[in-house]
Amino acid sequence: MEKGVFDTNRRIRLGVWGLGRGASFFEACAACHLDVVAGCDYNAHMREAFKRQVPDALVTDDAETFLNSDIDAVLLATFCPNHADDAIRCLDAGKHVLSEVTAFHTAAEGVKLVEAVERSGKVYNLAENYPFTAPQMYIARRWKEGLFGELMYAEGEYVHEVRSLAYTYIDGVPVEPGWALHHWRSWLHSHFYCTHSLGPIMHITGQRPERVTALPGNKTLAGYPPSKSGGLSSVAPSLIQMDNGGLVKNLMGGTTNDSHIFRYWGTLGAAEINNGLFLRLGGGGSTPKLPVKADWGELTHLADKMGHGGGDFFVLYYFARHILFDKPAFFDIYTAADVTLPGILAYRSCCENGAPYDVPDFRQQADRDAWRDDHVAPERPDVAQGSFPKEADREVVAPFNRVIRDLINNALAYRAYVDWRQVLDDMENPAEILSTLDRAIECAPALRETIFEAQAIIDAYPQSEGARALREMMEIAQADSVLAEGFISSLTDERTRLQRRFLTK
Repeated sequence: MEKGVFDTNRRIRLGVWGLGRGASFFEACAACHLDVVAGCDYNAHMREAFKRQVPDALVTDDAETFLNSDIDAVLLATFCPNHADDAIRCLDAGKHVLSEVTAFHTAAEGVKLVEAVERSGKVYNLAENYPFTAPQMYIARRWKEGLFGELMYAEGEYVHEVRSLAYTYIDGVPVEPGWALHHWRSWLHSHFYCTHSLGPIMHITGQRPERVTALPGNKTLAGYPPSKSGGLSSVAPSLIQMDNGGLVKNLMGGTTNDSHIFRYWGTLGAAEINNGLFLRLGGGGSTPKLPVKADWGELTHLADKMGHGGGDFFVLYYFARHILFDKPAFFDIYTAADVTLPGILAYRSCCENGAPYDVPDFRQQADRDAWRDDHVAPERPDVAQGSFPKEADREVVAPFNRVIRDLINNALAYRAYVDWRQVLDDMENPAEILSTLDRAIECAPALRETIFEAQAIIDAYPQSEGARALREMMEIAQADSVLAEGFISSLTDERTRLQRRFLTK
């Protein structure tokens, strides 16, 4: 057994409920005195993968069997909108809970969850990991020392284009049956997934959100399932006032530029995380701005081996410390509510053209009572019915999720080359286009085959939502060019020409 980081022989028997995202935590568990002894998932291929990783563990698809087993705590990574109900089941079964984000889906669920935690006497932590990268933790240490002064303004971004996950599980395996949509990644609005961008700002500054407003962003990317609210295919910025009067821009969404940039403006200094950590110190806007080195402090030797920039290690570390030594983690149930509610209310604000909302504090009974019966949430589509009419021939549409997954991945790879080729002469290092071209050549045969498969589905059900999504991605792929005679040889010939051009310079 691996020696743990804490000065105790006590170990915590951990069960993992949700073996997709949940499986990625395994590497950090043992060092944090957490022994994985049980796993639960409805998906057979995820259970099989878990069993290979932890052969002696209990593996089941039945939640009751799982919760009745001899576990002390649950790492909860079930479907996002189910987190509150599933966490309450764990708490009622006498288990500590480390819940994946977000904590709950409606304000009413939040009240119910807070009171379940209080009633249970068990530890509840939110597994918000973005505050625990080396740059964020460095800023947090220096912020607490007073280096930056008071929060004036901050920007956090979690912009992540993951359109293929509307049609696959988190490990990229297509959702079954093949015409169905993913349980929540196919429709949940980006505002709800607000904690990766807001959480680090709260952790660094110690401020809680008090008021939020958001305008609708209605321009969407191709290939996503339809959503009345834009779903995950649009940009979702909100403006949040914190309890010291400082302002925060919280940005989520799926766009053509994945971005995880953070900026902090204090009254004495500023920090920026953008391909490195930069500080501007000296109390003025034109004082020196310089790069600095960052680490996690005394646990750097462990954190730098773990997933999500060390964040996965620290959520497990703080959770175990909370259980073993009763030292509360930052993201306890109350701060979990503070970081979850702004997304719920930002969604409501954008649906109401920017109407501002005060963020309730669920530490206060009056605030709980005011929101206890508020169940406002996005309309959920029939994900089991999926993207085709009920009468559709299931044999014809069964390959849809695999086809659109492959079409998305291959179309984007090819389109990247096509568009970069247009600006080749403007590139600082034109030879860098070769790697993009190599990827286009690699995917070209599969792209052609996938377009043929996509067209067969479109021809069978041309008015369906599935056909619309396929057509959009075929347009991105420039399907007519891809299907033209000599397409693949033209790419290889182009590579030869470009390589000669760069070698002669």
